[in-house]
Amino acid sequence: MVAVEHSSQGAPSMENNNTDLATVATIGLGLAKHVFQVHAIDATGQIITTRALRRKDVPAFFERLPSCLVGMEACGSAHHWARQLTKPGHDVRLMRPSHVKAYVRRQKNDAADAAAICEAVTRPCMRFVPARSVQNQAALMYHKVRELLVAQRRLPWHPPSHFRPRGRSCRSSLPWRSPFASPIHGTSAGAAEERAAPATRPAGAGQGHVRPVRRRPRRARP
Repeated sequence: MVAVEHSSQGAPSMENNNTDLATVATIGLGLAKHVFQVHAIDATGQIITTRALRRKDVPAFFERLPSCLVGMEACGSAHHWARQLTKPGHDVRLMRPSHVKAYVRRQKNDAADAAAICEAVTRPCMRFVPARSVQNQAALMYHKVRELLVAQRRLPWHPPSHFRPRGRSCRSSLPWRSPFASPIHGTSAGAAEERAAPATRPAGAGQGHVRPVRRRPRRARP
């Protein structure tokens, strides 16, 4: 019988097998609303610690660590945490979630995502997202709000055809008007007359721009 020796080197285990935080070199941080997941390794790739942190405990945990490489998935809150973790001297890098997905080794959970982030941030071919400042995010917020207002302004004046009752114009068939829409031409008295006009007009007077629907006669069944 031949004895085969199995090498102890290989894929690192996901177990928490070391608590010496002084040798931490790379950290994968999984962001969440309340509970964050941390996956820390040393310079040789050995796992130092894998733990869950509450939101209030994240700044204190990174202040105790030496300067290291921190990887996170790019999202709205990632830019805030990148600014916070840069203050203690850490090198924070953001990555697109689609680039990190290729490094998930097993089922998707917080621990597996943090390990994938820690693995992806060390790749030399990885593309990173620059962290935004508070002023930059505030300017982007104005652009997003403007896009929403423009969409709300155009929506009431272009309703689908099946929302318009037959015999009434598009403007008079709307149950409400957007506060961002253009005002009706004329004075307030003229606007009131325009709203009351469809009730006094003769039948068929408001069908100038409405195309009549032509129905084909039904065929008699054999």
